[in-house]
Amino acid sequence: MKRPAPLPDLTAPSRRKRALSEEERALWESVAKQVKPLRKKPAPAKAHATAHDPGTPHIAAKSVPIKSVPIKPAAPMKAAPAPRPQMPPLAPIGRRDRAKLSRGKQEIDARLDLHGMTQIRAHRVLFTFLQRAHSDGLTFVLVITGKGKVAGPESERGVLRRQVPEWLSLPEFRSLVVGFEQAHIGHGGEGALYVRVRRVRA
Repeated sequence: MKRPAPLPDLTAPSRRKRALSEEERALWESVAKQVKPLRKKPAPAKAHATAHDPGTPHIAAKSVPIKSVPIKPAAPMKAAPAPRPQMPPLAPIGRRDRAKLSRGKQEIDARLDLHGMTQIRAHRVLFTFLQRAHSDGLTFVLVITGKGKVAGPESERGVLRRQVPEWLSLPEFRSLVVGFEQAHIGHGGEGALYVRVRRVRA
């Protein structure tokens, strides 16, 4: 039976390296200077200013621009319009004054005849007539509307007899007129009106 070969002694001292001579060292240095590296070493990553958990990926915060909202100037406060002075209601002509007018004891200062006029023309003429009577300081005037029995190309049958009292009740006329009533039969009866003119305020 053969005996196993003895194992090499690993603890034996390794072979001693030979030192380079001066010529070999000079040759090696000249060769090493001519050799260029194939790849550049990557630059070391810059350390982050703030420490973060190595287990979680770092997400850089994005700066969101803030939009500036223009500030609108406040709207100026509008002063409330002054309330218009209300005209006093029309007052009927007193019984005594009406009796004086019908008997001729109270003088009629002016007369206006609207016979044969259209509504538009009659309205304009009546307003101008009362404005003049008001500025002249007149007291009583007679407005003749007609009873609507006269027909013509420009007349409107019975319309003015109904419209004139309504016009005298409007605000623009109430500033000129105190009141009105149907005239006496001697001054036209149903086809005429006594109108009391408002006095001019001092």
